[in-house]
Amino acid sequence: MDPIDVGAGGLLRQPKAVWATAGASVVAFMGIGLVDPILPSIAQGLDATAGQVSLLFTSYFLITAFAMLVTGFVSSRIGGRRTLLLGLALVVVFAGLAGTSDTVGQLVGYRAGWGLGNALFVSTALAVIVGAAAGGSAAAILLYESALGLGMACGPLLGALLGDASWRYPFFGTAALMAIGFLGITVFLKEQPKPARRTSLLDPLKALGHGGLASVAASAFFYNYTFFTVLAFTPFVLDMTPYASGAVFFAWGLLLAVFSVLVAPRLQRRFGSLKVLGGSLLLLAADVLVLGYGGHTTAIACTILSGAFIGVNNTVYTELALGVSDAPRPVASAGYNFVRWFAAAAAPFFAPRIEEWTDIHVPFVVAAVTAVLGAVVVAVRREALTHEAAETDPRHAAEDGVTVFAN
Repeated sequence: MDPIDVGAGGLLRQPKAVWATAGASVVAFMGIGLVDPILPSIAQGLDATAGQVSLLFTSYFLITAFAMLVTGFVSSRIGGRRTLLLGLALVVVFAGLAGTSDTVGQLVGYRAGWGLGNALFVSTALAVIVGAAAGGSAAAILLYESALGLGMACGPLLGALLGDASWRYPFFGTAALMAIGFLGITVFLKEQPKPARRTSLLDPLKALGHGGLASVAASAFFYNYTFFTVLAFTPFVLDMTPYASGAVFFAWGLLLAVFSVLVAPRLQRRFGSLKVLGGSLLLLAADVLVLGYGGHTTAIACTILSGAFIGVNNTVYTELALGVSDAPRPVASAGYNFVRWFAAAAAPFFAPRIEEWTDIHVPFVVAAVTAVLGAVVVAVRREALTHEAAETDPRHAAEDGVTVFAN
């Protein structure tokens, strides 16, 4: 059976609670790329440099990384529903405050609070959807994966449409949409059963003591540096209007969604997880290198094309992280995300500074090198990952009938 072939009927016949959570998930993922097309406008509006504005990503993902140690601790004590509502409430408050910022420092600080709320929500939403969904976990996970792709695609588009009038409007728009999501979950989602065992703050770090999980996290760290160089630094290189930049990253997000949900499982079925991951990382390295040295049209094409490789990588990395160790999946995911989100925080900080120290091409050379390093880790640690690769290869029976998990 195709790993994501669950049938349209089974996918669409879901309780209102699932649709409410999935809808809020779309908006949550929109928040990641929302600021992409308006980064130059924010810099102009707040009289800030590219390096200062890029801290919007750094503060967001730095807090997200540390929040990975907290989310399981919180949700195992107050329950999934309350954790979702807490996360949504924080996003509503801090996204709204971000739109009122008078300085780039204020905006960076509010984005940090936004990152905490988003981490609480996103890390809990998948478990809630699986628990409430009809048709088994396959349909639930596909629905969540689709929400991720739709959110990543629509975030830049929303940012462009609202940001064309003012860079403040995308933040207010996100706050309003998340408030609607808050109301939807309040009305339609009942409290989910709490885990039998409470998660401690140290459990995700202890899980990283497993060699296979540590290897996946290390490789994903290098990959995420490349990923977020594209996402956070490329808008300054393209130097386009919000509408044009939003269109580029909308196309990028569509490729990410299609390759994550539809293409990656088929490639894994044919070639195996590790070969697909290594090959995709090397192709991503070549893509960002051409992006950095090509002309404007080439840079646009390579930016869009990178979405395909990123979509494949996201799916394979998540499968490896969730299955390579014997740790509970939420704990393994938290440890893995704790490591990889540090790179998402580092890339937006270092890329513009590397440009200041050298030239506009070198940040992409560094991004290409980190993608290659991610592939090297996969190759060197192949033995530690082989057991998981066999299990997540779609040629073998998956534990729950699906091999796609949200990244």
